[in-house]
Amino acid sequence: MAGPITPTAVRERLDRVTDPELDRSIVALGYIESVDVDLPEVRVEFCLPTAWCSPAFAWMMATDARREVETLTGVERAAVVLTDHMHEEEITRGVNEGLSFEATFPDADGDVESVRRDLDEKALLSRQYHAVSALLDAGLTPEQVVGLTPERLNLGHVDDAAAGSAVRADGAPETPEATTVFVREGTVGITVPLESTQSYLAKARPLGVVTDGSDPLFRTPDGETLTAENFERVYHRTRLTATNMDGQGGICAYLHEARQGRRHLAEVE
Repeated sequence: MAGPITPTAVRERLDRVTDPELDRSIVALGYIESVDVDLPEVRVEFCLPTAWCSPAFAWMMATDARREVETLTGVERAAVVLTDHMHEEEITRGVNEGLSFEATFPDADGDVESVRRDLDEKALLSRQYHAVSALLDAGLTPEQVVGLTPERLNLGHVDDAAAGSAVRADGAPETPEATTVFVREGTVGITVPLESTQSYLAKARPLGVVTDGSDPLFRTPDGETLTAENFERVYHRTRLTATNMDGQGGICAYLHEARQGRRHLAEVE
């Protein structure tokens, strides 16, 4: 990314970092406390909804934030500081010294990457629900949805590297906002929005769920082919996952708002 490194530019880059449990931007969630630019260093402070939020989740957000900020041209070092957390010292030190989660928390049960993979797969189900819902709302039938591929939606040949700065906040490359899907042997064209599908592919491609433009766009949670026969069952499961994540997000938003309110009152007093 070229251009002046301002707090706004840093926040725009941090918008790519998500809370892995909620699959929502840490900027949109209000976690970023401050951004200080003193090139070649940038300092970012962030605070989670509670002091006891999972250290593994906090670690993922901190490491992702540091990596994203350090991709900005002119930034040689990003210092990411977690505040008001029961493990703030260990996480801040470990992330900024480049230590592993296992070295920082030797008594942890399991490795952080396996936790990340589980959360990514959960987020993928939620994104699939929203993408499929948008396609159904546009007028496609389940039988037509299961036959879709990235190429059929004109999303099969996007070169992320060539896209350069043309990348959305969630990591998806810029593509058309809508496309036309021809059905009934090509006699009827249905215009479908692509925002939710782009977001889905931004998660599906790194996970290896969709690797080629001719691959089926959607699969079952077990990685099997989505068919007209299992469509309703899979759609129901993805809806439950999305509902669960949305509900958890609401709880976290309430806790975060309440915590910030208490902190503000304490500062005033």
